[in-house]
Amino acid sequence: MSGWTIVLVGLGAAVGAPLRYLADSAARSRFDSAFPWGTFAVNVAGSLLLGALTAATAVLPAGLAALLGPGFCGALTTYSTFGHELVALAERRAGRTAVGYLLGSVLAGVLAAAAGWAAVRLTL
Repeated sequence: MSGWTIVLVGLGAAVGAPLRYLADSAARSRFDSAFPWGTFAVNVAGSLLLGALTAATAVLPAGLAALLGPGFCGALTTYSTFGHELVALAERRAGRTAVGYLLGSVLAGVLAAAAGWAAVRLTL
């Protein structure tokens, strides 16, 4: 891995992380719900984009793939926040919401990644 690749990953992360924060803040102010809509939305959107990027790796320059994949998508999506929110829902005894969040996130993330991959594969 070259030094430029690390810089590109960092640049992508510098955009993805604040975008995640802004999306979560916007969702919290818009929805009065125990369900963590902001994290759910960025994780599904990131899965869609990463699925598309995975399908396009043969035609993408390596630097762009690093910038958008591990950089942007890696910082935009967040497994640690997902886990923390599940634990917080369980602590608040919001079991149904926790189970819905768990199953919905996994299913929507996998389907979004598959849809992104398929959309790119159909155009190549």
